[in-house]
Amino acid sequence: MKSAFSKSSLRLKTALCGLGITFSLAFQLAYADESATVAVIPAPGATDCNPYEEYTCLDDYLGTGFWQRLKNYYKLEMGQATPPVDPDGPLSRRDDFPPEAQTIPPMPFTEWPYGGTNPLGATIPNSVDSPFMAAIGDTDIGKWMFENHIQAYGWVDVGGNVSTSKVSHGGNSPAAYDYNPNALDLNQIVLYIDRFPDMVQKEHNDWGFRLSGIYGSDYRYTTSYGLGSNQLITKNLANGWDTPMIYADWYTPFVMEGLNIRVGRYISLPDIEAQLAPNNYMYTHSMTYTYDNYTNTGIMASLAVNKNWIVQFGVADGTEATIPHMYQKQVNPYPNNPAAGQINPLYPGTTFRVDPGANPNFTLCGRWNSDDGKDDVNFCANDINRGNYGYNNLQWYGITVYHQIDEHWHLDAELYNEHQNNAPNALNSTVQTIYANNGSPFASQFMPYNAPSLAQCANASVLTCTSSSTGLTGYLNYSPDPMNNFSLRPEIYWDYQGQRTGTATTYRNIAVGWQHWFSPQIEVRPEIGYMKANTAAFNGNSNLGIAPNRNNQTVLAGDIIWHF
Repeated sequence: MKSAFSKSSLRLKTALCGLGITFSLAFQLAYADESATVAVIPAPGATDCNPYEEYTCLDDYLGTGFWQRLKNYYKLEMGQATPPVDPDGPLSRRDDFPPEAQTIPPMPFTEWPYGGTNPLGATIPNSVDSPFMAAIGDTDIGKWMFENHIQAYGWVDVGGNVSTSKVSHGGNSPAAYDYNPNALDLNQIVLYIDRFPDMVQKEHNDWGFRLSGIYGSDYRYTTSYGLGSNQLITKNLANGWDTPMIYADWYTPFVMEGLNIRVGRYISLPDIEAQLAPNNYMYTHSMTYTYDNYTNTGIMASLAVNKNWIVQFGVADGTEATIPHMYQKQVNPYPNNPAAGQINPLYPGTTFRVDPGANPNFTLCGRWNSDDGKDDVNFCANDINRGNYGYNNLQWYGITVYHQIDEHWHLDAELYNEHQNNAPNALNSTVQTIYANNGSPFASQFMPYNAPSLAQCANASVLTCTSSSTGLTGYLNYSPDPMNNFSLRPEIYWDYQGQRTGTATTYRNIAVGWQHWFSPQIEVRPEIGYMKANTAAFNGNSNLGIAPNRNNQTVLAGDIIWHF
């Protein structure tokens, strides 16, 4: 007991210390003298140069050498809401398309999110504001990358929380992205290497690609079964790696108002939130987002029918599944053998598929954006096939809605229902025997950690049932100035059979967060959230056999994102 108490106390003290430093820095910089935070610090040999007033002197301001240029670029943008803008640069969007919805900062996006493509009519090459690219801008490799429209950039995201839940590993679950209570986490180190096709021009076809890598605790939310997944399902590593996006784009402006075809692994459509930290208002995520589709591997076509309507159609290999993994089989240790007293009606053969839910699926989405860009509706049938129970074979039907009230206020909302068919019944004794004898591809022999939950069907006598859940969440955002935003996130999540969260219950959650930007490269996001379930759902860990014993929890959390 003494050892466990000491570890818990140390973890709590470390979390409090880390959060204190983060919040202290946020308040100090937020309320520092304005003239100090917005001042442009001259680089050596360029004392009269201000790239915000005269863009052509940017290279003189930055100086020479990687480290000097990197340091001076961070100094240049400190206290600024935008990078310096080249007045002779290309147009960043078509003038006949609706205007941009928001600005970065203080928001995580400029276009109302719809995924599966870069924004049609509003994407140009070399458009990412990157200190690293500025630092190598005077080198041969940097010049070559710029000329060929290739950029390398990313961020480091570190967060922590203080929670009323106490189970040290996974006790905050089913809350996500602050999985461990009273802890500090390296959430994400992310690197992108990509090329954006020019989707503003109308004269020629263009192409693009993205290679991405992530390392940190958030890998558990992007893992695709069959791609480095042993880190999660056989080792349950605290930190791991993944490649959430590896794709190529081909764009043509000659089909209606533009068509982009994406091939590879990409983020599923069409949520308000996303896995990658800078793409979200808040550090934590809603349960609505946590328990739906994350990534697909396949083909997604996005067509701008006109300036208001975009239609998307895709074919993929399932959700969180790799193509070679789709039809892979393994030996069934518990085949149906009545003569030997073995009854396995779920998986009766001598072999079964590694993931019975990994099957080809289709996605069909439509997006409408108003002429003034203030309103947006996106409705979607995402990853639809026969819906057989699998690692994450979710049949998703939903809608996202966005509305800008005025220059300071806007709101977002998302509503969906998702289901899987033939989910094994956790309350059925035959199913329990099958799993105890490893007669399922998701039994402990094959997936000792983080296996998909069983359904808690209404009737204990049935072997399987359809498991479904409904999520409803929203964000009310107030931005008093270009460096700050405040978010209110209410939510109701119905997990009818408990297949998503492990507990069949209804959750009512609310969170409030503040996002403060010191510059376009550095952001902190403190928040506080309260979650309540109708039954005990928190302070447990299914991997350790610890049943939840709390029906509510309060979490104070926050992170810092540092771009490079």
